[in-house]
Amino acid sequence: MEMSEWTSQVRRGLLEFCILQLIDKEPRYGYELVTLLDRWEPLAVTEGTLYPLLRRLQKEDYIRSFWKESESGPPRKYYSLTEAGTALLLAMSAEWDKISGAIRQIQASGGENG
Repeated sequence: MEMSEWTSQVRRGLLEFCILQLIDKEPRYGYELVTLLDRWEPLAVTEGTLYPLLRRLQKEDYIRSFWKESESGPPRKYYSLTEAGTALLLAMSAEWDKISGAIRQIQASGGENG
């Protein structure tokens, strides 16, 4: 497996988690999410990647959308978590803590027992 393929698979799995975290803090509109994720180069996405993910999360009832007037242009579609989305984010956070903790232990021990 090439490094770019591995990186792509890891990013794909983590992107949903990161988006839910950002929406959990406060409702956000799509382009705002693109801009926020651009701050962290490994997580940067295009609108072509983000909007299908948002539509899927909405279809699965993890997020809801609503329109809000903008001071600097047309109304924007904002996204926020549903109850199911909050539950999913909590579950993902717990799993992430387990996974990242295990990886840190492996890195620290060099894969040795204990």
